Amino acid sequence: MKAAVVVFPGSNCDRDLAVAFRAAGFDTAMVWHKETTLPDGIDVVGVPGGFSYGDYLRSGAIAARAPVCRAVADHAVRGGYVLGICNGFQVLTETGLLPGALMRNTGIKYICRTVPLVVGPADSPFTAQYEAGETIRIPIAHHDGNYTAAPDVLARIRDEGRVAFAYGDNPNGSAHDIAGVLSDNRRVLGMMPHPERAADPALGGTDGRRLFAGLAGEFAAA
Repeated sequence: MKAAVVVFPGSNCDRDLAVAFRAAGFDTAMVWHKETTLPDGIDVVGVPGGFSYGDYLRSGAIAARAPVCRAVADHAVRGGYVLGICNGFQVLTETGLLPGALMRNTGIKYICRTVPLVVGPADSPFTAQYEAGETIRIPIAHHDGNYTAAPDVLARIRDEGRVAFAYGDNPNGSAHDIAGVLSDNRRVLGMMPHPERAADPALGGTDGRRLFAGLAGEFAAA
């Protein structure tokens, strides 16, 4: 199993994400934003949190136009798996790999705390190790995490069971409490909370570990 973690100027969760992938059994490579291709044999690409390009223009907008993001998009189009966390979620919406946009938190403040998340359908590799409807606790750390989309898009995401995670105590004003969204083929996930920060007992919780275990189980079965 092979994972790649993209590194942008301003990424600050790339190493944490790589550690979580490796702990789940993935051979993990770091890929600089100026690269035009991914390493051979990559199964899943991680787009980490942080403040790519200083969040200039708007969060994720410049990173989405980095050379490596074309390779990430091609990987997704071929049916590859992609996980975007926090700023990575913002990047995935900016590339068009996921619908909607992440706006400024309704309180106009940066939020950094652990929140309850309600797991959506457990029929994706990202949620396979959870029970549908289960409440888990995962940290958030963002200023622009207010998920929004057109009403018809929100209805389709909900009706198709593509809300992977919902906030139990909506901290940022996200429509329908959405904290994580799946692509229509369930192989791309964007989420604002940080599962990589809840993947080791030393970090105060392990509820995020099962997300990476679910991905590993998908490839082990294949």
